[in-house]
Amino acid sequence: MALECNIDARGKAYRLRLGFKLVIFGLLLAAAFFLAGVELGLLWLGPGGIIAGGAFAIFEGRAGWCIARAMGFRTPI
Repeated sequence: MALECNIDARGKAYRLRLGFKLVIFGLLLAAAFFLAGVELGLLWLGPGGIIAGGAFAIFEGRAGWCIARAMGFRTPI
């Protein structure tokens, strides 16, 4: 599957903003877990998943490619 540009400038900007917000929120949540003394385990999948999802949204925004649109789904932005 080629990474052809399939979103416009509005979609790129939206995904970049969303990605940065998710990464920051995930880092804040991870810091809260760390300061609260939460042991490593399944609970840490939450912040890790949020950070990974945000990083992927940043990738989509920079590449101009949306995985949902590439699979044939129509997205509003």
